[in-house]
Amino acid sequence: MAILVLYCAACTSASTAPTDARLLEAQKAFDEARKLEEAGNYPEAVLLAERAVNLREAVLGTEHPDVAQCVSLLGILHMEQGHYALAEQLHLRALTIRETALGKEDTDTAASLNSLGILYKNQGQFERAEPLLQRALAIWETTSGSNSIRVAAALHNLANLYMEEGRYDRTESLLQRATSIHEATLGEDDPRVASSLNNLANLHFLRGHYEQAESLFQRALRIREKVLEANHPDIASTLANLGTIYTAQGDYPHAEQFLQRAIAMREQALGSDHPDVADALSNLAALHEIQGDYTRAEPLYERALEIAEKTFGKNHPDVADQLLNLADLLALEGHREQAEPLYERSLAMKESLFGKSHREVALTLHNFAALYLEQGQYVLAEPLLERSLATYEATLGKNHPDLTNTLSDLARLRLAQHRLDEAVSIFERAFTISEEHLRQEVLGFSENRLAHFLALLRTDEERLYALVRAYPDNEQVRRLALCAALLRKGRSIEELSDTSRIVYRGLGPADRELFDRLRAVRTQQASLALGNSEPPADYPQRLKELTEQGDALEADLARHSKPLRALFALPQPSELIEGVAAALPADGVLVEFVAYQDIPLVPTPGTLPSPVPSKLRYLALLLFADGHTQALDLGHAGPIDRAALRLHHALARQSPTYQPAAQALYKQAFQPLLPLLGKAQRLFLSPEGQLSLVPFAALHDGRRFLVDAFDITYLTSGKDLLPHSKESAPASSVVVLANPDFSAAPSPGALGMQEAPEQAERSASIERFFSTFRSELVEAPWRPLPGTRQEAEAIQRMLPQAQVLMGRAASKEALLKLSAPGVLHIATHGFFLEDTKAVAATRSPASFGAVGEGGPVKRSPDPLLRSGLVLAGARIPETPSGDFRREDSLVTALELSGLDLWGTQLVVLSACQTGLGDVKLGQGVYGLRRAVMVAGAQTLVTSLWKVRDEETRHLMETYYRNLLAGQGRAAALRAAMRTLRQRHPHPYFWASFIAMGQDTPLQGVTPQSASRSPP
Repeated sequence: MAILVLYCAACTSASTAPTDARLLEAQKAFDEARKLEEAGNYPEAVLLAERAVNLREAVLGTEHPDVAQCVSLLGILHMEQGHYALAEQLHLRALTIRETALGKEDTDTAASLNSLGILYKNQGQFERAEPLLQRALAIWETTSGSNSIRVAAALHNLANLYMEEGRYDRTESLLQRATSIHEATLGEDDPRVASSLNNLANLHFLRGHYEQAESLFQRALRIREKVLEANHPDIASTLANLGTIYTAQGDYPHAEQFLQRAIAMREQALGSDHPDVADALSNLAALHEIQGDYTRAEPLYERALEIAEKTFGKNHPDVADQLLNLADLLALEGHREQAEPLYERSLAMKESLFGKSHREVALTLHNFAALYLEQGQYVLAEPLLERSLATYEATLGKNHPDLTNTLSDLARLRLAQHRLDEAVSIFERAFTISEEHLRQEVLGFSENRLAHFLALLRTDEERLYALVRAYPDNEQVRRLALCAALLRKGRSIEELSDTSRIVYRGLGPADRELFDRLRAVRTQQASLALGNSEPPADYPQRLKELTEQGDALEADLARHSKPLRALFALPQPSELIEGVAAALPADGVLVEFVAYQDIPLVPTPGTLPSPVPSKLRYLALLLFADGHTQALDLGHAGPIDRAALRLHHALARQSPTYQPAAQALYKQAFQPLLPLLGKAQRLFLSPEGQLSLVPFAALHDGRRFLVDAFDITYLTSGKDLLPHSKESAPASSVVVLANPDFSAAPSPGALGMQEAPEQAERSASIERFFSTFRSELVEAPWRPLPGTRQEAEAIQRMLPQAQVLMGRAASKEALLKLSAPGVLHIATHGFFLEDTKAVAATRSPASFGAVGEGGPVKRSPDPLLRSGLVLAGARIPETPSGDFRREDSLVTALELSGLDLWGTQLVVLSACQTGLGDVKLGQGVYGLRRAVMVAGAQTLVTSLWKVRDEETRHLMETYYRNLLAGQGRAAALRAAMRTLRQRHPHPYFWASFIAMGQDTPLQGVTPQSASRSPP
């Protein structure tokens, strides 16, 4: 990453007026050499600098300060090219001249000390560099004042030395002081302020504080784009730095966008063979490598190495870096014999340049060890891994995120050596570091960025699931895997809901205004996606721009809520399992289903790591109230997912032959658990993958349904059972939205319920919606639902105080204006629109996507824009003069995620398909259910297929009677299901709804005297 340095040539000028023609020519050559140096054209600059030296020596002699000026520039040019021995001679000569002619406390003497210190720092000779840089700083503070620009630059140079050594605390104080000087002296929009911010960002990046680094880089970019030319190299540097940040965070689309821009800009400004171009090429190659695209990575690495060797020769840090990069790629491609000598060269070069205790040496040691580890040469791998870890700890501390890769490989080595206890302890340490890093970074992430970061951390998490599969009888292994599942499953919902809670309960007016802007952007996204008219030609670009605006606003809100989010911090990993166990009833058991890629724990010599994901497996992790755990491998996910798909289809289509499908899924996903459950009667299920989209209550053992044997409550993750110390007081008000008037010109009275036969095909078109859903949804004839009116009236009879909104009053505007009702009941049409299928070559696992898609799917557009509810006014006006906008009555999941449901005890989505969505491994179902939980609801009742109006009314009336009788929120639904089953035995009718979240009875929601009448 680019850093700010101050060389002597930048702060001295000729002391003799150039009257002699030779001196005039020397000055011209010197100035031209400076320009070439700034452009990176070092060879031509050297020729001109040498001419300037020769001309001045001929006129002024060899010991004149003006000769020292040219000699110093020549030293800088050779240092830039990696000619360190020659550069040292030149800098020492310039220093001697200046000390003799000008004195040891002169500003130009300080410039030579500064340049020589930078040279030693670049060679890793930190002990020689530090006193030189300190002397330069002291001289400039004395001669120029403690707040001068020269002092700021000297502070930066000394700080960069400490940064290289890993002395980050000393670095930060110097950089903060330098930045303050620049801002006070130059104003906030000066390029040198941007350079200060860049250096400070670089420090945060090295410390693993990516979110802070990104914010500073973004600010530096804004300054540079404002005051510099369009293709200035400094702008390209900041773009490259941001690309590196996004790569480290797993945000690969953004990373590639910024790195491509940086390469193009640098090539145009500096030429195609500049070392800065090589750096950007290398970063882009690393991005391709991470994504498994070795074909695109290799030529970029080779080109970067060629540029580095051509520019710097064979012994330079940049050359060592490129050798390491190419060695890593060759190892991944299986060319391990070719990779080994490159590792050896890179390691020897870095140890020679930096010494043996530098983080760059630690990185090379680890990667070299990984080569031997994959080959099964454990004797060779072990000392390299141990050295790497010790060096990282010495330079970065014991909790830096860069340690996790070395720790993980060391743990794998211990497994291969049959030292299980040591391996588990190391895996546990690595996970703890990763978790702390996640908690630090998420405080400034948008939802999109958080999803990328969680995906980046997923590999190490999945290795723990593979570990428990290999050692299911080891209690320590089980607890570690369970801890990972508890912390990581549904984590994005947890983090986003914390931000939402603080926005509504803890932030001031300015932040609430920011949140209102975010809600407006989400509404614009929904309007664009679901509008009446054909999408505009620039639809993808407009949707992309709105998405980026929303991401930026989400990130701002997350950063603003940092101080208060500490109040909602999750327990530490060491305390988590005990806390969840304590929340379980005595006869209860938590079952965490985990779908994960089956990653090999111990490498098999002779095999290559494949960039193609391995097959998914299902794992069940069980936690009991007394704190003991169990684990069971359920096998490959493919058969289980297909069984889940068949059952869902059979139930959703009211198939009379559903029972074989219900038994098949029972045998595969539940029967193996029976020996582990003991006497448990209450199951708290946290499903994963396609299991998230089927009702376990409808599983059948050949004699009875599972609902007859167990009480089932659904959770996003077992951590949902934890009490929130700062939870909002439960609200007691009740709001019901039902029987919306779907006509453009609403008229009073109930409307007919049945769909005309000629409309059947039009309704079915919604299911074939796919990528053209906007225009088809415009034509959809949303039929009236009289059962929803009866449902609302029944609820109001039981709860006279309920605010009931029907007809035109049951509108999108009314819903979005609600503030934390105790109970929110919505009875209307719901929709989830399937996504388009992907090409056969996709690598997406088959379990991604929604039920109904038998194969891989393309996960775009946003599923939160394809899920929603239909409210008042949804039908298109019959006359061309009508001004109705259909999107004003369709409320998407994306918009609902901005509701204030903090204190809302129960949300009931009494509509079709409100529990469907796109399945994201580890993060649940992206659709209405996710939106409602993010908005703060404690419990959600949601449907898994299309439900009938009349039967749903009966189910809901019974449900509320059970709630008011004091039953728990999930228990009341189970009892209602059993009641409805007596009239309608097919599970299509009684098993369509599930309750997710808390199962405690409602608090404060009791019948009161009537206060409102339905409209």
